[in-house]
Amino acid sequence: MEIRAYPFAEPDDLVLDPTVLELQRDEPVARVRLPYGGEAWLVTRYEDVKTVLADPRFSRAAVMEPGADVPRTLPTMPLESNILSMDPPDHTRLRKLVAKGFTARRTELLRQRAQEIVDGLLDAVEEQGPPADLVEALAMPLPITIICEMLGVPYEDRARFRTWSDAAMAITAFRPEEITAANDALRDYIAGLVVAKRSAPADDMLSELVAVHDNEDRLSAGELVSFGVTLLVAGHETTANQIGNFVYQLLRDPDLLAQLQADPALVPAAVEELLRVTALGASAGFPRIATADVELSGVTVRAGEAVFVNNIAANRDPSVFDRPNEVDFHREHNPHVTFGHGAHHCIGASLARMELQVAIGTLLKRFPLLRLDGDVALKKGRLIRGPLALPVRW
Repeated sequence: MEIRAYPFAEPDDLVLDPTVLELQRDEPVARVRLPYGGEAWLVTRYEDVKTVLADPRFSRAAVMEPGADVPRTLPTMPLESNILSMDPPDHTRLRKLVAKGFTARRTELLRQRAQEIVDGLLDAVEEQGPPADLVEALAMPLPITIICEMLGVPYEDRARFRTWSDAAMAITAFRPEEITAANDALRDYIAGLVVAKRSAPADDMLSELVAVHDNEDRLSAGELVSFGVTLLVAGHETTANQIGNFVYQLLRDPDLLAQLQADPALVPAAVEELLRVTALGASAGFPRIATADVELSGVTVRAGEAVFVNNIAANRDPSVFDRPNEVDFHREHNPHVTFGHGAHHCIGASLARMELQVAIGTLLKRFPLLRLDGDVALKKGRLIRGPLALPVRW
């Protein structure tokens, strides 16, 4: 069995590396070598990916065991566990603490607020006149504003935590010591907010978590800070990049753009389809460790071995998706796993969907003549892809 270096190449665009689709067809459970920590399995077929994501025999917590040299993209291991690296029941305990803030019902209540934010941002774009950079004008400020208001993080601090977040989400774009320093700065920042919330609690998620820690003993001090960091970073980084990614793809494809302009009711389906096909992740993602022997597509993954999944490859599995490599806004069956599956299914999925729908729908309605104004460079050396800037005119 050939052992391939993984990730296979630095991506130049938002497309899935063709090697991944070749493996899905010919070697769906492939042996790969990561930049750090040695070898692992890479899983690319839909049903296998769902199994690894949901089967309790694949552990995230085992990654954090003392002395574990886990295959990974980053040169350093996280020093402390967080909700992303927990298994039930610890993961369940933490997730329940904020789950009510991310329900579909709660998200719909936030839709009006998101619309107000987008309207205000696009008013400023229109007043300024072309050209405009939609990363700074729309993609970043929308999810940052929403998550700041939900958590109780001062919006005026956005320049600080954006800088730290950008470095913390890096692979090679920053030096290892810079990545570590950024993570430390984020933790110190949230720890400072915890102290402030304790003195002056407000109607926000961070205040609620402080109260849970102080009064109910269902959250340790370390978990409280880590949880706050995770919610802040995850609450804006992925959605902000995807807004930019989706607009970039639409403006490069006149047919897709015309479909949405002719029928705005297609926007929710278009968001789902773009979620399915857009290769957001630029790294190997989060590994799982098998705690027992498990067979996947005829290959036995032994207990103790690390496994990575490629969700976007799973979203192109021809056994599940008709014409998987075609972008189809009228696709009726679209059970993509972009937000994961099982216990770790993204808690903010409903929020991200809503923000993407409001941003894309309103932008295309307000600026029917929107077009790119020059070349678009995508981020390099980071965990996720997205435009550095998105210059447009109308």
